[in-house]
Amino acid sequence: MMVADKRTSPVIQFLAWLARRAEAVVIPLGAVLAGLALFSLFLVALGKSPGTLLDLVWRGGFGSAFALQNSLQRAAPLLFAGLCVALPARLGLVVIGGEGAIVLGGLAAAVVAPPLSGLPAPLVVAAMALAAALMGAAWIGAVGALKAYRGVDATIASLLMSYIAIALANHLIEGPLRDPTSLNKPSTLPVGAANMLGPMPGIGVHWGLGVGVLACLAAWLLMERTTLGFSARIAGGNVRAAQIQGLPVRRLVVGFTALGGAAAALAGFFEVAAVQGNANATLAAGYGFTGILIAFLARHNPLAIPPIALALGGLEASSGLIQRRMQLPDATILVLEGLLFLCVLVGETAYGRFKIFSPHLWASKKAATA
Repeated sequence: MMVADKRTSPVIQFLAWLARRAEAVVIPLGAVLAGLALFSLFLVALGKSPGTLLDLVWRGGFGSAFALQNSLQRAAPLLFAGLCVALPARLGLVVIGGEGAIVLGGLAAAVVAPPLSGLPAPLVVAAMALAAALMGAAWIGAVGALKAYRGVDATIASLLMSYIAIALANHLIEGPLRDPTSLNKPSTLPVGAANMLGPMPGIGVHWGLGVGVLACLAAWLLMERTTLGFSARIAGGNVRAAQIQGLPVRRLVVGFTALGGAAAALAGFFEVAAVQGNANATLAAGYGFTGILIAFLARHNPLAIPPIALALGGLEASSGLIQRRMQLPDATILVLEGLLFLCVLVGETAYGRFKIFSPHLWASKKAATA
C-alpha cells in the first residue's frame, strides 16, 4: 500500500509528467552538443579556435540590433521550410523536397503579378500568395499521391522532385519567362513596387516572419486539437490500425503532404514579394534543406520550430563574418549543419532506451531491485 500511495502521490505524478516530456528536450540537446564537439575537433584540426567561432556566431547573429534583424530575416523562410517536413512527418513520412516547393512557389508568385498589375495591390499580393501555395501543394502533394497510391518512397520521390523543380525553374527563368532587361542576372519580370510587402512595424523584418509564426501555431492546433490531426497521428503510428478503424489514410497522406508543400511555397512567395522583387536563381538558397534539420531538432513539433529557426538563422547570418575573420570558406557553416544533422539522426535511435524517461518502467525497476 505504501508503494501504491507513493506512485499516485502528486509529486510522483509531476515527476512522471516531467520525465515524459524531458526526453524530447534532453536528447536533441545532447545531439546538438555532440555535433558542436565534433565541429570543434574539426576546427582544431584546421588550427582554428572553437571559442572564436562561437564568439563570432554570437556577434554576427545576435550581438546587435542589426545582427538580430538579419537573423530574423533569415529565420522567416526557415519557419515554412520546417513545416514542410514536420507536417508529413506526423504520418511517418520523411519529405525532404521543400527546396523545390520554395523555388516553384516563388516562381508562381512572380509570374502571376505582372498580368494583374492594374488591380489593387492587396488583390495582387493575395493572388501571388494563392498561386504560390497551390503550386507548392500540387508539387509536394504529388509526392504524397505517389506514396499513397503507388507505394513510392516519399523521401526519394521528394528529393528527386526537388531537383526537377529547381531545374525546371532555372529553365523557365533563363528562357521563356526571362525579363529581357535582366542581362547579368536572369530573372522574371518585376512584380512591381506597389506589390512589394513592407516590413513589420518595429522590427524591420518582412511579414513572412509573423505569418510563419502564425502558421506554426495553426499547424500545432491542427495536429494537437483537431480530429484530423488525431487521425494523422494514428495513421502515422500504425497504418494498419488506422485502416481497420476506417480512417482515410490515403487522403490524409496526400492532404498533409500538400499542406507541407503549400507552407514551403509561401517561403518562396515572401522571398519574391518582400525581398527579391522577382524570381531568380537565388530562390534556391538552401532554405528547404535547412528546414529538414529544424524539423528534426524540433521533433516535428510546430511550436518548437520558431526558436530553432531563429538559432539556425543566426548561425547562417554569421557565416560571412566567420569567413572574413577566421579565413574559413563560407561552406564552413554547412559542415556544422551537416554534423548537427548527423548527430540528430543518431540521437533518434536513443528514444525509448532510457528508463528515466519512461515512468511506466519505474515500478518494474523497483520491483526487480526488491
